[in-house]
Amino acid sequence: MAHIRIPKAWDIPEQEATSEHVYLNRRKFLAAMGITAAVQILPRRLQAAENSLYPAKRNPRFLLDRTITDEKAVTHYNNFIEFSDEKDQVSVLASGLQTDPWTVLVSGLIDRAQTFDIPKLTRLIPLEERLYRHRCVEGWSMAVPWIGFPLKALIDLVRPKPEAKYVRFLSFYRPDEAPGQKRMTSYPWPYSDALTMAEAMNELTFLATGLYGHELPKQNGAPIRLVVPWKFGFKSVKSIVAIEFLDFLPKKPLTYWHDSSYGSDFFANVDPQVMHPRWSQATERLIGTGEVRPTLPYNGYGAFVAHLYAKP
Repeated sequence: MAHIRIPKAWDIPEQEATSEHVYLNRRKFLAAMGITAAVQILPRRLQAAENSLYPAKRNPRFLLDRTITDEKAVTHYNNFIEFSDEKDQVSVLASGLQTDPWTVLVSGLIDRAQTFDIPKLTRLIPLEERLYRHRCVEGWSMAVPWIGFPLKALIDLVRPKPEAKYVRFLSFYRPDEAPGQKRMTSYPWPYSDALTMAEAMNELTFLATGLYGHELPKQNGAPIRLVVPWKFGFKSVKSIVAIEFLDFLPKKPLTYWHDSSYGSDFFANVDPQVMHPRWSQATERLIGTGEVRPTLPYNGYGAFVAHLYAKP
């Protein structure tokens, strides 16, 4: 597949958070000088520069064969049934979700369970921007500049045991904040899905905390979501509250979509040849432009992932 390099794609102003030791040394210096607390207050712009992680530096390894989708389209055309099955309503209804504070419990087959808040994770693991194609099973697609870090970096941090074969991702359950959860009581909430360990360790698999140079909006899965660009979008669990390492999958570990009219198997890899009762997978419609393109096997990422599914 030919990649089109976007001119000066990486030429973005870089804002890095001040390192902790520099910050503490500055405070110690001011205290030693007898400067009052009032004088120690930094100008707002300087404080913002210290605390900001966005935008992040773009990783030039991940290129696109199309133009980045307009941000308004990405943030106002959303599948997030916890709030609504009407895509244009999600951005409004998701505004009531409380995302601060927010923690992610990592448990299962690791040395010890750990709970991370999002600021802690983003201090432990450097953020980067990646341009990824996003393909929905409904036949539409986007091109999104995600900000986050490889899932492998978190896996290396928590050190799962050798017998771990799967990674399960669990979203939130708050029907008082999510109208869809309150209305669709027959749905097996909370939303969840899983990857094999090999898929989770692949360099493409990404945990996103931002897009378009800023933090994730709530309708796009704030404050942290999974991004698996070679799979249909429903595998990319939004608003994650728990990650679990397992040696086998429970009987019902996954989302409704695997057993519904969407007809996708566990892997849910993008495949233009897959038979679907409602939508052809041979082509896709680009949101924002309406352009129709042929769908690529593995969403164009075969060079990264095809070996995961090669038959012995």
